[in-house]
Amino acid sequence: MSRLLRNGLALCGGLYVDVALAAVTQPAAAVVAPTASGSAAGQLTQLVLGLLLVLGLIFFLAWLLRRVQNAAPGSAQVIEILGSRSLGPRDRLLLIQVGKEQILIGHSPGTIEALHVLAEPVEVPVSARQATPEFAQRLMELMGKDQKGRS
Repeated sequence: MSRLLRNGLALCGGLYVDVALAAVTQPAAAVVAPTASGSAAGQLTQLVLGLLLVLGLIFFLAWLLRRVQNAAPGSAQVIEILGSRSLGPRDRLLLIQVGKEQILIGHSPGTIEALHVLAEPVEVPVSARQATPEFAQRLMELMGKDQKGRS
């Protein structure tokens, strides 16, 4: 994905340099000053269309980046967060799985400590495995989107 993004940025940069060099190499007599009559509306239209084009390009690239990241074949994680519990405003307990081993971890602002390695793995329901941050989950609820419908 980074190669695709890098190539796209290089192409845009190359086009920009070509246009800039073409503008510099034109003789001064060939550059025509805009006329005063009706130029304000034309410039405003050009400005709005350019802005819409740039915003559309940004949204398209964000959509493309999200699609490519979700479709990555090697995206299987070795370390998986099975569950979390907030103990306070800045302290959390995390149950993680590394391979076939489950570890209970305490997370504070400056430290992460392994509290216990479970002898027998805890069976976690599939619906509970998709842990999302509280803010993102609450935002999705407010927007009326269902997390379970996502793929």
